[in-house]
Amino acid sequence: MRRPVALRLHAALATLAVAAATGVVLSMPEAAAAAGGATGYATQNGGTTGGAGGRTVRATTGTQIHEALCGRASSSTPIIIEVEGVINHGNTTKVSGDSCNTAADKIELKQVSNVTVVGVGSGAVFDQLGIHIRESSNIIIQNVTVRNVKKSGSPTSNGGDAIGMESDVRNVWVDHTTLEASGGESEGYDGLFDMKDNTQYVTLSYSTLRNSGRGGLIGSSESDRSNGYVTFHHNLYENIDSRAPLLRGGIAHMYNNHYKSLNDSGINSRAGAKAKVDNNYFEDSKDVLGTFYTDQAGSWQVSGNIYDNVTWSEPEGDNNPAGPDPQSNTTVSVPYAYTLDDASCVPGVVSGTAGANKGLKVSDGNCAPQTPDPTPDPTDPTPDPTDPTPDPTDPPTGTNLSIGAGSDGSSKADGTSYGNVRDGDPSTYWSPDGTTGSVSVKWGTATTVSKINIREAAGSEGTIGSYRVVNHHTGAVLASGSGAGVITFPAVSLEKITFQITGASGTPKVAEFETYAG
Repeated sequence: MRRPVALRLHAALATLAVAAATGVVLSMPEAAAAAGGATGYATQNGGTTGGAGGRTVRATTGTQIHEALCGRASSSTPIIIEVEGVINHGNTTKVSGDSCNTAADKIELKQVSNVTVVGVGSGAVFDQLGIHIRESSNIIIQNVTVRNVKKSGSPTSNGGDAIGMESDVRNVWVDHTTLEASGGESEGYDGLFDMKDNTQYVTLSYSTLRNSGRGGLIGSSESDRSNGYVTFHHNLYENIDSRAPLLRGGIAHMYNNHYKSLNDSGINSRAGAKAKVDNNYFEDSKDVLGTFYTDQAGSWQVSGNIYDNVTWSEPEGDNNPAGPDPQSNTTVSVPYAYTLDDASCVPGVVSGTAGANKGLKVSDGNCAPQTPDPTPDPTDPTPDPTDPTPDPTDPPTGTNLSIGAGSDGSSKADGTSYGNVRDGDPSTYWSPDGTTGSVSVKWGTATTVSKINIREAAGSEGTIGSYRVVNHHTGAVLASGSGAGVITFPAVSLEKITFQITGASGTPKVAEFETYAG
């Protein structure tokens, strides 16, 4: 039977197809990689920073994406790949190298780590070409469209998944993407966002998933229960038959999503899975939550959701909907902080933020899309007293906790050392291999820090531009701004703190990375 999604394609999809066929470039806003930082479960297990601190390259073909991966010093060397244009089978070939393992029929992120793939300029469209993440960690995919990936028919790619993850994958953040198909399995398509075979610590945020028989799954079978710790927030699921998502085992957190036209079923928690379902808006849909197509039940905790024109089936056999009055049958606690929008404003907020080429707009919990700005306004003559970059002439007092600690970082320039930033000698310094990079101070046990002082080497003062200070193990951004000097933030207990230089006017030289408790 032909899926209903095949009959209701959006005008936007047709417009993109015409543009690709005629060579027309659609005007889209420029995007900055990973603005605002990862959220949800992607902040756990050490955090997700992608290619932060690595060199940035531009790619307009799939082959160039693979070349960028293969051109690194190692498979873990950080890299940010900015993508513009239409990526398809015609411009994607296998590339070989010691730092990559690529294929001709998909974008292959296999056995790699510390990679960001971000759409920029006029936009990035992966046309009939899926993105495959396998045996990899610390990956960011942002501001891209992936459409019409097939597992049967022609051409085929990635088993029919728009984005697929499998085999020991850790820490992936997929943000502001548009994932779409043109039908269901009978038309040759599979899932839009699939995770299987031990994939953990994943966040899908501010994305649009539409026109597909299957939204996505966590676990490929009832016995594949090694996946989980996945967050879905501020996403639009529209015109999806089922699997929004299908969850087998593990824990997932769904909040502030807009589910519209789920034709057969929605969140399918089964095989011992637990779903935390907060402040979502379900509209014009059927059986949006429950255990479906199996006798192996899952469970859910529900709070603050709105069910607008939702119909519910009677429980029968392998189908057990949670409605018509969904109640919690488990409890789920999550380890990260998050701010909820009221469910009533979720359609508006998601409409203004979700999908590629939306300017990476996000929500701050006040029901209004916001443009993230990681750096303070340099023209502000009177910074707020809570500004993380107070007057650098005000020296910190107390014990420099960096003395005697450890240190590491991203690739360093020849002749420099990570240890030079904690030796108390301002004549020695560390430099990144390029204009951006990161350096960390670490301890063997949790240490309380509320202030750092970044001292540039003599002659290089003023080189450091934008920066972020990050709790390395959680990925939480403690402070961001521009320029070296004293940086304060609320006291935090951590074992490793990282100073990420995200912009500079030349090659930075960090003479000292001092840390203080107060």
